Amino acid sequence: MARREPVPDAAGHFGPYGGRYVPETLMAPLAELSRAYDKVSKQRKFRKRLGSLLHDYAGRPTPLYYARRLSEELGGAKIYLKREDLLHTGAHKINNAIGQALLAREMGKRRVIAETGAGQHGVATATAAALLGLSCTIYMGEEDMRRQRLNVHRMRLLGAEVVEVDAGSRTLKDAINESLRDWVTNVRDTHYILGSVLGPDPYPRMVRDFHRVIGDEAKGQIRKHEGKRAPDLVVACVGGGSNAIGIFTAFLDDERVRLIGVEAGGTGETLGEHAARFQGGSLGVLHGTRTLVLQDREGQIATTHSVSAGLDYPAVGPEHVMLHDAGRIEYTSATDAEAVAAFHLLSATEGILPALESAHAIAEVVRHAPRLTARHVLLVNLSGRGDKDVESVLEYDERMREQGDAAPEITRPVRKVGGRKLFAVPSAEIPRAEPRELPHGAHEPGKASAVYGAPAEPATADEEEGDELGHDLRERYHGAYEPGESPDPDEPEDAADDAPEENDEGESR
Repeated sequence: MARREPVPDAAGHFGPYGGRYVPETLMAPLAELSRAYDKVSKQRKFRKRLGSLLHDYAGRPTPLYYARRLSEELGGAKIYLKREDLLHTGAHKINNAIGQALLAREMGKRRVIAETGAGQHGVATATAAALLGLSCTIYMGEEDMRRQRLNVHRMRLLGAEVVEVDAGSRTLKDAINESLRDWVTNVRDTHYILGSVLGPDPYPRMVRDFHRVIGDEAKGQIRKHEGKRAPDLVVACVGGGSNAIGIFTAFLDDERVRLIGVEAGGTGETLGEHAARFQGGSLGVLHGTRTLVLQDREGQIATTHSVSAGLDYPAVGPEHVMLHDAGRIEYTSATDAEAVAAFHLLSATEGILPALESAHAIAEVVRHAPRLTARHVLLVNLSGRGDKDVESVLEYDERMREQGDAAPEITRPVRKVGGRKLFAVPSAEIPRAEPRELPHGAHEPGKASAVYGAPAEPATADEEEGDELGHDLRERYHGAYEPGESPDPDEPEDAADDAPEENDEGESR
């Protein structure tokens, strides 16, 4: 297979998206961070330390679970769950938090800060900071602190200072604003552990690389379960997009695998009632990156809504937008009612409480599975567990009862809530990703090969055996560690460990 050009480019652009749109005071720190990441990600010592912590401390590899009862309940396709909810702290966020905390130590930073919406990234960052002896401050919107009280207590028990943000919508967007202000002020001794594939370069590629272990593992696991075949459909929820890009990356080269990201459809289609960027967003700049943003005609950032705090954000990672324009990934949405119904369904059929974020992905699976056959395989990234959302679900159910409608049923996927049928949309009627006219060289639909190279040729038996964890993709994304690596004290370190730093070639805004 021919070697592909790395994405993003040297300036941090994913096609016309991404880049660095930040104040001058942050250009030098971002350049320093980029150099440090590019250096340590090539070092075997760093990769082994990270792999060891993910294996021995966080609990990787996570299992791939065949959801037999859910599959039987819906009929049709076989449904597999990638159980990121079983990781230490209860979500995929620990992958990135440990990786960036180790990087902070390598850079000599003694303090870390982070934003959080659902609280899972905050808990993961506080956990990593406690593990590695770093001071930690977490910024969280007042509304999210109300919705996620349990995680607030967890962060404080882990030794983190939790700062309430009462500006703006008092949610994730405003927490990121405050985190950036803190970083500008304290950049000398502080590293900002951004929690998704957002923000200025190098964050989108760095967070992606720390999460790609999800898809690398799942690709090998599904082959073992299903006789070395790939899934027909992979589904993940999309807020900023870290868990989705983490599982999708391993399957990008195989265009036989359909990839669907699910956004927060909220309560309606009007701006302010949802957080579906691909259905109501336009090109803009937010938090240092050029991407799709929910904004009004004057360019003011719109308020967003979702029953899930982790999806309640007005922008999406720039790589997602590029992949949408390339026609490689489709994006749809699930409403609050559909997500809560899916939460109940998975809880009752499998004894698994999903995070409300992950429940949006389950809702999409419920649309597709009944209209496929038992020969089809659906893979869902269960990005987090739902303990944190129990109060929110109970509040939602109570609100539905007060409005004269019962809580979403758990035994029938098709029913009415608030006058709308849940899960009644045939898969043929779910719109596939359509191209939009975007400026500055946006990729044409169906041109995924122009971005990621031609689809892979069918692998031989020997190639499949040697490629179970997607080594072809590691050639493209340099510096990703091997999943589950453990330190070997007798093995010499790479010469790259002691290689001199390259000079900064200058960064594009």
